[in-house]
Parts: sequence; structure tokens; C-alpha cells
Amino acid sequence: MSQSTLDTVTRAEQSPDTEQPWAELGLKQDEYERIREILGRRPTSAELAMYSVMWSEHCSYKSSKVHLGRFGDLPSETPLGKTLAGIGENAGVIDIGQGWAVTFKVESHNHPSYVEPYQGAATGIGGIVRDIMAMGARPIAVMDPLRFGAIDHPDTARVLPGAVKGIGGYGNSLGLPNIGGEIVFDECYQGNPLVNALCVGKLRHEDLHLANASGAGNKVVLFGAKTGGDGIGGVSVLASETFEEGGPAKRPAVQVGDPFAEKVLIECCLDLYAAGVVEGIQDLGGAGLSCATSELASAGDGGMAVELDRVPLRDSTLSPEEILMSESQERMMAVVAPDKLDAFLEITGRWDVEAAVLGEVTDGDRLVVTWHGETIVDVPPRSVAHDGPVYERPIARPQWLDAVQADASSSLPRPTDLGADLLALLASPNICDKSWVTDQYDRYVLGNTKAAMPHDSGIVRVDEESGLGVAVSTDCNGRFGRLDPYAGAQLALAESYRNVATSGALPLAVTDCLNFGSPEDPGVMWQFQQAIGGLFDACLELGIPVTGGNVSFYNQTGETAIHPTPVVGVLGVIDDVATSVSSGFAAKGEIVLLLGETRDELDGGEWAHALHGHLGGTPPRVDLAAEKALASFFVDAVRRGLLASSHDLSDGGLAVALAESTLTGGTGASIDLAPVLERDGIDAFTALYSESTARAVVTVRSEADLATVVGIAQTHGVPIARLGTTDGDRLKVKDVLDLPLEQMREAHTGTMQRYFG
Repeated sequence: MSQSTLDTVTRAEQSPDTEQPWAELGLKQDEYERIREILGRRPTSAELAMYSVMWSEHCSYKSSKVHLGRFGDLPSETPLGKTLAGIGENAGVIDIGQGWAVTFKVESHNHPSYVEPYQGAATGIGGIVRDIMAMGARPIAVMDPLRFGAIDHPDTARVLPGAVKGIGGYGNSLGLPNIGGEIVFDECYQGNPLVNALCVGKLRHEDLHLANASGAGNKVVLFGAKTGGDGIGGVSVLASETFEEGGPAKRPAVQVGDPFAEKVLIECCLDLYAAGVVEGIQDLGGAGLSCATSELASAGDGGMAVELDRVPLRDSTLSPEEILMSESQERMMAVVAPDKLDAFLEITGRWDVEAAVLGEVTDGDRLVVTWHGETIVDVPPRSVAHDGPVYERPIARPQWLDAVQADASSSLPRPTDLGADLLALLASPNICDKSWVTDQYDRYVLGNTKAAMPHDSGIVRVDEESGLGVAVSTDCNGRFGRLDPYAGAQLALAESYRNVATSGALPLAVTDCLNFGSPEDPGVMWQFQQAIGGLFDACLELGIPVTGGNVSFYNQTGETAIHPTPVVGVLGVIDDVATSVSSGFAAKGEIVLLLGETRDELDGGEWAHALHGHLGGTPPRVDLAAEKALASFFVDAVRRGLLASSHDLSDGGLAVALAESTLTGGTGASIDLAPVLERDGIDAFTALYSESTARAVVTVRSEADLATVVGIAQTHGVPIARLGTTDGDRLKVKDVLDLPLEQMREAHTGTMQRYFG
């Protein structure tokens, strides 16, 4: 761009009536007028680019801020200590004791993964890993909650293999274990698959870093990969509009990832932290340099001056606007004291990581960006990063909901052959074995993974000396969210909380990825409001904070929105990962026990969905007191070494849990439902397929252990019933079903291979 055509601040002041493409950049007319009001003139083209990406729904949360603010009212204390960093930072940080902290967060990369499945999913992993790096932590594990359309739809065959390869290709190359997640199929995600990514990192308390630019005269350094044309507008714009009917026609430049460059960047950052040469740091993800410069300056105590022509480029033809909007990957921005700059550059040079000093922190209150000496940006940084539009969108309960809730699953015919239904469930897309996917991920690299798929939660060791570790789970049943978004969000939290607890870990904190349709639809905003209320109330009762997360709106094609899908991640701490319990029946002669109470609750469950294509009624009752009691039982029993296995009950109820435990461990079981039928007043079908909450199956090794476990359950107020013993190579439920493990395994393992090879 020649200097004669450069849109400078001076030119903007002299040409107030110049037409500008604000609508094409995703801004509304009133938003554009507000920018003019803030600046007292029209924006330059570079300023317009910055505001457009930073005020997008994806970056500014303009439709969700008024609701998300409730999470700030939750107590930040955990049973072990305080939240060290929470909402508003790159990721939440939780004290887990012994001087250790963990940081974790889940985010979405939904729309890019539909347009370019491999790169969209891969760069989703890269972005969440950099969020963790920016807190001063070493990334130690990733997880990926995934949702796709119908398993037999041609476009699922395009999106799923590409996304899975992207996740595996990036994560495996980074050398990070993938320890869990979900793979869900439902027609509602056909045009809007959900690719969410979670990362966990570890750090000592004293290594915590925050994203702010303070200290006039401190240098602003961009380091990592060069800036290119990939990702211009990228996720910040793409994720802020719905798709139209007919497929992924919108093709902005989806980011292209280089995991090997990111691996070097991780090690370089850790060396920089260890040397004490970083005052503040920010990763470059959505909105690129626009985000990093404005957020660092806004969170600091002064302004910032940046010379944009110093940015190392892969493409010399990029305009200043494109450089500011580029979402090229594997880049970080640091604030460095002048007397530490040489040491900083020595470390980046040692790792062969390119670094460029772009400018410095100023004692003013403006973000000023120049291009070859000409000022092209002069803005209050907070107006870009934090004081964008805030909308109180219209909210209305959908009119169709009453009819859906009235259409309960009780109208469905009950099966005469419960064994046949179990085989059908085991082969159904959401229950079937997912090893076709998980075998593409490295689950045990670094040598600290204690448990991964298919167990209830991923468990990874944090401290190799003491064995201190964390368990993490993500969960959500979008069908429950459609039937009742308030209860659906609580059920997502309850299941994730329970999955962490069954391993013996104490649940400590929540991160969430709230996936919804268009916020311009009052019904969607009602669903969102209800989900936020459900999560807030549940976290308050359970005593755990929300440390951060992500909102993904516009998951909608035409008039068709996804089910409300608030994915909830829960992290728990375990004193020694060696004591954790897995989900499989591993030995013969163990006593099988059912924890919790079973009610007639099949609405929205997997039996109705998979076998009858039915969605109606109301979801299972949430009982947070029972969930909390169950978690306390597990922490107590596991610490004392009393449980041989444990597996939560969720999708498919007791029948699927028993089948999964036998298949995972390789040992059959003989079960008698009579004690449960009599106690809970239900029939065998309900006992097997109900999805009542706060339940789990456990085994103990001896009658002596049984007596102790029964006492612990009574102490914590957890109902307990003896079901039978592990033995043989069949799952036998007295007078109900008798299936060879091999027949169940054949049904369970064939589905993914049939559709994806």
C-alpha cells in the first residue's frame, strides 16, 4: 500500500463523509455510529478493521455479557483454596494444593471446522493450548467434545474424519495426551457440527502470568510464527453469523496450523517464564493483533504505541488492515522490561523463534498504531477490547415447547426382549465403541496419563513425586437441553461432576462451552438465559466456581438451530492418581453394587432416541444434594482403597453401564434386579434403561469391604443395593437377559467402522 493511499488518522479527520464497508465487516449501523462517536470522527480503515473483529459476537460476547455476569457472583473458594485466576483471563487457574495450580478452559471452533474440518479442528487445539500457555503453565493434556449430524449423512463423512484427523494431527505432534471428550451424533448438528476443545496445564503458584501491559517504557514484543493471509477475519467473523441453507458457502481464510512451531513455542515460553523476563503475555487467537494489542493495553495501566510495519510477514502484500485482522497461528505477544529485553531475545533466538519489538507501553491512555511513520490507529483501547456493544436481546419461551414436553416417552411401546434392545443400544451411534476415533489420538504420551477413553474421566498426574493429579470430564445431553434448558444445563454439570467423582477425585471447578443458535431469536435467548440460571444455581449448591469458558452463538442454518448444548467441563483433584478407580470389571468374584435411586425417567434418554427416534417429555429430575453425597462417598471410599471399579450411570442407564463395565474389563456378571425393583417400586425395563441421575455401579473385592462400603454409603446418605457378582463371559440379568460378551462386543464395535472404515 502506497503512503498516498494510506488511510491515516489525519485523512480520516479531513474526509468525514468517506463511504466505509462497515456492513460487510459485520457491524450494524448503530455500532458504526457509536465508533464514530467514540473517536469524534470516522474511523480509519485500520480502526474499522479492529472494531469489526473485536466487536464481533465471538470476541465481544455482546449478546451474552448481561447473563454471564452472574457467574462472577459465585464464591471463588474451593475446598483446597482460592481461584487464582478466573473469568476474564485467558484461562481459569485453580489451587490444587502442595504449591501446585492447574489451569483449564474449553472453547469452540465450530464454524471453521465445518468449512475446513482438518484445519478448523487442528487450530482449535492450537488456540486453546496457547490460552493455557499464556497463564504461565505447561500444557499437560487436551480433550475434545465433538458433535456431528446423522452418522449416515454424506456430509458427516466429510466433516468427522477431517476434524478427527486435525485434532489428532495437531495434538499428537505437540506431544500432548488426549484424555477424553465426547462424540455425539444428532440430526440437529447436521449443518452446525460442534468442535469444542479443552486443555489442561500445570504451574507452580509463583509462575502465574496475566494478560496486561503495565509499566511505561516496557517493550511490546511479538514472537512466534510470521503473520500471513490465512485466517483474515477468521473465527471472529465466521463464528458471528449463521450459515445459510445449502452448506458451507462462506469461506473466509480459515487458519492454518503448524503444530511443530507451536511445540517449540511452548518450550520457548516456559524458558522465558523461568528466566523471569516476561511482565505480561497474551496469545494471538481470534482477532489476532487487534485482540492482543487492545486487550493487553486495556488491562494495563497505560497506553501502547505499536509500529505495525515491524510485524514479520509471510506475505509482503498484506495491507495494515489485513495484518491487524489476520488470525495466523502460533503467535504470542509479551510485555518485556527494557533491561530484560536482551535476555528475552537471547532465549527466543536459542529456540529459533522469531521475535520483533513492535513498540512500547506508554503513560497515556491511547492505543496508537503507525505504519511507516503514519498514524493509522488512535483509539481508547478499552473501547475496542472491553467496552463494546452490550445487547439485552428479546427473550421469549418458545411456543412449541409445551407440545414437546407433553409428548412423553411413556407412549412408546415397551420391549418384550430387553436383551435385543441392549444389543441395539450398544450398536447405536451415541453408545457404540468410539475407538475408531480415539485410537487416532495419543493418550499416554508424557507418561502421566492414568486414565483416558473409555473411562468416565481423563486422569493425569501433575506431580510425579507425590502422585498429585487431576481428573477432568466434559458432558452434555443436548436433548435434555431442548426439553428443559435450565434442567439440561444442570444435568450436564451433574454428569461431568459425577464422572470426575467416580474416579475418586474431589470436583473443584467448572469451565463451560455454551453452544446455542442465533441470539437474534428470542427463543434461543430464552434457552441461553435458562441454561445460565441452571448452571449458576447448580454451582452455587455444589460449591464450585465457574472459572471461564466460551459462548458459541449462531450455530444455526436458516431457521434450524442446534439443541441447546452447554458443554460443561469439571476438574477434580486426587491426592495420588495411583489410587484412582477405573470403570471396567477386571476380576471375577467381585460384588456388584448399585448406588443411588432409580425412578421412571426415560424422556430425552438414549433408549427413546436411538430405538424410537423420539424426543419429548421432561428430562430426569436433578438432585444436586444426591450428586454431592455420591461424590463424597467416592472420595471417601477410593481414598481407603475399597472399590475395585466404578462407573457412572448416564446414557442408556444401568443396562449400558453394566455392558460397558463388562466389555472394558473383560469379565462378565450375574445380576439380580430384585432388590432394586422392590426398593424403588419399578419394573425391570425401567431399572435397566432409566437415566435417573446420581447413580453409579461399583464393585468390591470381599464381604469385609462390602460391609465397610455399605457403612460409608449410609454415612453419606447414598442408597446402595447389592446386584450380584462378576464372573464368566456373559452378562446375565436374572429372568431378563443373557448375552455373551462376544456378542455384545460385536454389536458395540462395528458401527464406526461400518460408516468410516
